Amino acid sequence: MQEKEVNEKRRRKALADKISKMFFTAAAILSGSALLVIVVFIVIRGIAPFLPTYEYGRQYLGEFLFGKVYRADRQVYGIGFIVVNTLITGFMALLLAFPVAVLTALFVVKIAGKTLSGLLTNVIELLAGIPSVVYGVFAAGMITRMVSRLAAAWGYQTAGGSSTLAAVLVLAIMIFPTITALAASAIKAVSQELIDGSLALGATTTQTNFRIVLNDAKSGIFAGAVLGLGRAFGEATAVSMVAGNKMYGPTFNLFDITRTLTTTMLTGMKETGGLDYDIRFSIGIVLIVIILFANFLLNKMKDWIGN
Repeated sequence: MQEKEVNEKRRRKALADKISKMFFTAAAILSGSALLVIVVFIVIRGIAPFLPTYEYGRQYLGEFLFGKVYRADRQVYGIGFIVVNTLITGFMALLLAFPVAVLTALFVVKIAGKTLSGLLTNVIELLAGIPSVVYGVFAAGMITRMVSRLAAAWGYQTAGGSSTLAAVLVLAIMIFPTITALAASAIKAVSQELIDGSLALGATTTQTNFRIVLNDAKSGIFAGAVLGLGRAFGEATAVSMVAGNKMYGPTFNLFDITRTLTTTMLTGMKETGGLDYDIRFSIGIVLIVIILFANFLLNKMKDWIGN
C-alpha cells in the first residue's frame, strides 16, 4: 500500500513537471514568435525604399548608410552621421553611469547597513520605474540649464542647453538604475565561501570586495551594462527633448546639438505612409544591428577582462 502511494506521488510529480515544461515551452515560443513577427515586419518595410520597384522613388543604400545630411523636407536621407552620434551618446552615457552604478550596487549589498540598504534599493527601483517623458521634462528644465551655464563658463554657446552633453547626461541617469539593479543581484549571488576564504587568507574587506566579489559577479554586471546600453541606444522621448535636431554632422562638440537614430524615428511619427514613413523602418534595422554589435562587443570585453 505504501509503495503504491509513493508511485502515485511520483506519477503526479512527473505529470506536474511535464505540464510545467509544456507551459514554459509555449511561453518561449509565443515570445519568440512575437519577436520574429516584429523583426520581419521591420525588415520588409525597411528594405522597400531600396528596391527598384519602390513606388515613391528608389533610395540608394550607400547614400543612406554613409550620408552626412538628413533632410526629410528634401527627401535626403543620409544617416551615417546619425549613427556616429548615436554611438557617441550611448557609449559616453555608459562610461558615466557604469562605474557609479557598480560602486553603488557594491555599497548597497556589501557595505551599507540593512536599513540604509533597503532604502537605497527602493530608491533605485523607483528610478527604474520613472517614465521616459518625466526624465525628459527634468532634463529640459534642469540639465539643459546646467549645460548652458557650463558652456558659457568655458566660452561656448548652446541652443538653450540642448546639446550632446545634455543627451549624454540624461541617458546616464536613465540607465543608472538598470545597471545598478542587475549588478546588485549579481553581487548578492556571490558565494559566501569565496568571501570567507579571501578574508581567511588575510585579505581586507575592501580587497575582497573589489578582487573577489566584483570579479565573480562580472557576468551579471556586464549583463546590466548590455541592457543599459541597449536602453541608451533605444531611448527616444527624453533624448529628443534635449538633443536638438541637427540635419548634418557628425557632432563631436559636446555643446553642439545632435541627432540620434531614435530621435530621427520619433520625429514625424504622424506620417502613416510614404517614403518618410518607410525610411524610419530602415533606420530601425540599422539600430537593431548596432545594438547587436554593441552587445557582442561588451561580451567580448567581458571575456577579455576575465582572462
